[in-house]
Amino acid sequence: MTNPRVGFCGIGRMGEPMTQRLLAAGHEVAVWNRSAAKLGALTGAGAIACVTPQALGECVDIALLCLGDGKAVEDVVFGEHGLVHAATPPRFIVDHSTLSPALTRNLAKRWHAATGSVWIDAPVSGGTGGAEAGTLAVMAGGPADAIEAVTPVLRAFSSRVTRMGEIGAGQTTKLANQAIVATTLAGLAEAFVLAKRSGIDTGAVPSALQGGWADSVLLQTLWPRMVTPPEFATGTVRVILKDLDAIAELAHTSATMQRVLPEVRRLLKDAAERGMADWDLSQIFRIGEIESSPDA
Repeated sequence: MTNPRVGFCGIGRMGEPMTQRLLAAGHEVAVWNRSAAKLGALTGAGAIACVTPQALGECVDIALLCLGDGKAVEDVVFGEHGLVHAATPPRFIVDHSTLSPALTRNLAKRWHAATGSVWIDAPVSGGTGGAEAGTLAVMAGGPADAIEAVTPVLRAFSSRVTRMGEIGAGQTTKLANQAIVATTLAGLAEAFVLAKRSGIDTGAVPSALQGGWADSVLLQTLWPRMVTPPEFATGTVRVILKDLDAIAELAHTSATMQRVLPEVRRLLKDAAERGMADWDLSQIFRIGEIESSPDA
């Protein structure tokens, strides 16, 4: 496609910087968000605000979604004034949300039956920092020619777009990614409490371990946020817990034994029940502090 018209639904922590990157790359971008108040910075940068997803669908070739969960995706696409009701629907939906592969395949089938257009599942990894820097990793599922067609647009906010297979394969890859993130997060939280209670300089740990086997993007990103709690959450307990539910569903349907992730899920569920659902992920180490307390 030459100069495709792009729409973005879901202007949250990830959606806003991704859309800013699209605008900076010179794309014509229409935007919709459930809370229109969040669109001010984007319309100021040249985006066109739409009152409904249907209105957005009328004027774009590619509709990008970055929404909180499966219900939100289904509402935006198939609900009242959803994308499916556009007189001329977008040629492609590219869903950057994280959903279960089974739900994604169901939504894609419904979308194609109603419109004849293509659904691509394309969850991302790299967090808000990656969105702002344009270095997100995109894991895509869908027809090879469709993914090739939309890749130039996705390059505005990603450094890598990898086709992982047919519809649902992108979501499966993202859930594998989240399994690694969640288990690493739990390990970092326990290591932090151990280091802190043993009296070493916790602030020096990331540099001390840099280049060693324990080094990782997560260590270098989350550990400093454990040392100095962030003002704003970049990833929350609620979101990773939702992804762990999807992993459990996939493990069940694929007859995959899990030993570690159920324990991590229990840890995060405990954190959510203690009022930490919307806290930054780095702060789950506080559960370990509570449980290690002599008064616990």
